[in-house]
Amino acid sequence: MSPGSASRPLLALSDEDLLSRVQGDDIRAFGELYDRYSAKAFGLARLMCGSSQRAEDALQEGFLAVWRSRASFDPARGSPRAWLLTVIRNRCIDVIRRDRRDVGLGESDGELEYFPAPGSVAEDAEEHEEANRVRATLLGLPAAQREVIALAYFGGLSHAEIATRLQLPAGTVKGRIRLGLHKVRAELNPSSSPESTPA
Repeated sequence: MSPGSASRPLLALSDEDLLSRVQGDDIRAFGELYDRYSAKAFGLARLMCGSSQRAEDALQEGFLAVWRSRASFDPARGSPRAWLLTVIRNRCIDVIRRDRRDVGLGESDGELEYFPAPGSVAEDAEEHEEANRVRATLLGLPAAQREVIALAYFGGLSHAEIATRLQLPAGTVKGRIRLGLHKVRAELNPSSSPESTPA
């Protein structure tokens, strides 16, 4: 905790100082952390889970996990925001797998493992007034297109890195991203013409 942070209002604290107080069992600081990141965390959960109910479950379980594992945060390994959203991401995967087991679909789903914790692009997207429309449009994409777009724009991976990670030809990755983004643009800007060839 930085000098003087103990006496400063919670709203004025940096993420690092706030989480330091959470690690000291400060429940008010945890409430401020929730207020600061719950909207972004819910946006991520809604994108990953595909439904508001599952997203709410993942959000609740995720913040409970943040509180329980607060001592494990290490500022040398990354920002509080990245750590928190990674915890939420992992809870989303748990919720999706649990729901699939409940309906007898099993646990195998490679797409889940390739959904990285979001980076600065996801944070910026939340600030745009059309973020909800973009998120809804992404949810409507075929899974193969949504996966590569998530890796590129939320994970910050290059086309070559995505191709290596998914064991796909680079041309396939580029094609899926191009088609997916065209569908997003067409949805957000109805005057654009639809792409007819699926990935």
